[in-house]
Amino acid sequence: MANAAVESGVIGTLATKFRTCPATGLKVDLAAQRLIKANAVAAVVFLAIGGVFGLLVALTRWPAVHLLSSDMFYLVLTAHGLDVLLLWIIFFEMAVLYFASAVILSSRIAAPRWGWVAFALMVVGGLMTNVSVLQGDSSVMFTSYPPLQAQPHFYLGLILFAVGALIGCFIFLGTLVIAKEEKTYEGSIPLVTFGALTACIIAVFTIASGAIILIPTFLWSVGYISNIDTLTYKLVWWAMGHSSQQINVSAHVAIWYLIAAVTVGAKPLSEKVSRTAFLMYILFLQLASAHHLLVEPGLSSEWKIVNTSYMMYLAVMGSMIHGMTVPGSIEAAQRKSGYTRGIFEWLRKAPWGNPAFSGMFLSLVMFGFLGGISGVVLGTEQLNIMMHNTLYVPGHFHGTVVAGTTLAFMAATYLVVPLIFQREIIWPKLAKWQPYLFGIGVAGISVFMMGAGTLGVSRRHWDSLFTDAILPYNYPDVASLMMGLNGLSAIMAATGGALFVLIVVGSILFGKKVDETNAVSALGPVPKKVVQEAVTKYGSAGTWHLPGTYVLVSVFFGAFVLYYFVNWKYLSELWPMQ
Repeated sequence: MANAAVESGVIGTLATKFRTCPATGLKVDLAAQRLIKANAVAAVVFLAIGGVFGLLVALTRWPAVHLLSSDMFYLVLTAHGLDVLLLWIIFFEMAVLYFASAVILSSRIAAPRWGWVAFALMVVGGLMTNVSVLQGDSSVMFTSYPPLQAQPHFYLGLILFAVGALIGCFIFLGTLVIAKEEKTYEGSIPLVTFGALTACIIAVFTIASGAIILIPTFLWSVGYISNIDTLTYKLVWWAMGHSSQQINVSAHVAIWYLIAAVTVGAKPLSEKVSRTAFLMYILFLQLASAHHLLVEPGLSSEWKIVNTSYMMYLAVMGSMIHGMTVPGSIEAAQRKSGYTRGIFEWLRKAPWGNPAFSGMFLSLVMFGFLGGISGVVLGTEQLNIMMHNTLYVPGHFHGTVVAGTTLAFMAATYLVVPLIFQREIIWPKLAKWQPYLFGIGVAGISVFMMGAGTLGVSRRHWDSLFTDAILPYNYPDVASLMMGLNGLSAIMAATGGALFVLIVVGSILFGKKVDETNAVSALGPVPKKVVQEAVTKYGSAGTWHLPGTYVLVSVFFGAFVLYYFVNWKYLSELWPMQ
């Protein structure tokens, strides 16, 4: 791609420079390319910073190590949540939005100068909030519940970051309008772009919710407002805090489809079904925020029941549809390529040596088994009471946001580097193993924190076993084992994360330049056919002969039912009926 010819398209009085990607045949707006690069680099930087903070948190929760003092623990925990749950992910999502609009649709990007304004606001806001935390007076954790009060620049930084992200969303929407008017694609927008559109719509709702609560909280911190009602804050804040994770879900599911298309030429089993599942995210997924509020006395039982039953099931159904259609589309493509022997030859002969594919598939499996099943348990009102404010909650969202979203974004980066940065991946053998090292480590973090949480270990206490408390509480000995295994898993995940950062940074700085001669091979093992048709065109796979996928889905549902039953059995033992 490096030496591909640069074209100039003149639209009205605007001259837009493009290059043509020899691997995909897509026209890449160079202004969009620069914005994608900037946001991706900022994302990786904050991932590295947040990952270090996360390792410190895990080593402090490990009773045998107990690394940090109480003051430092809450400071580091606040910074960890800020950097990995907001900054790393949303910076990368801005890159995804620009890629899914300008690049996939071969369109010029709308208002690139505003894209740089958005980027500057996000960088300044992120740095400002980090500085406020590191100064030691804003250790309010990710949720920042009143009456805990941070410094004014903590809230101002979040507001600036949110405004920048909102501008990025409008640029994405504007690019879709330009692509439609200039007919850079035919028919409906591609599925990957549709998924990004879903993420954008949820992002606008999320950012609006954040503004509604963070602006008054900022005014409270500077003394212009005397009081913030705690319940009101929690209700509106979780419309931002949890919904921001729904942006992640939409974005990483879109990336699943993208990577499946690029690596094996997969098309969705049914465009209409997959798009309906994305639509269900818009309509219902934000309502899952309710599971953070089920112990609040100011909310009616009717509200809690509706949100944790009927609406919750509709939200979960969308993810279950994607959980079948993504592996199903891969199986359909593999069988079309000749891998038809037995039930699982298509899976055995998949391009596991390509870190983009392996990271994507691990993300898919872990998101479903760890994040998805535990999310339904937390979203059930009666079961939630057992795990609320225990380590089960961060165990759950490490299964969704880290094993699901972060691993999917890492996988996508192995395509972004050759496609956008036009560099080959250095250390290909290490890159091959990086998703497994990080994925297994994160799976351990999720499983062992959920195990400790089931035993009642506190979510937010500095000393997870209350060792020096005036009124101590003795957890079962297995709780200490769980926390030790969590610490070891965190070391493994941090090693995998550090390896990812080194590979990506090293590839950008020292990787071999990509041109027409090595553009396809730089993507790793991919189909010989051009992938543009699978990525950019509307169309379905046209087959439902998917025996392997049916077996995998059956295993998932079996695990789902078994785990759900076990938790109800556990609840009956905690609350015996006389």
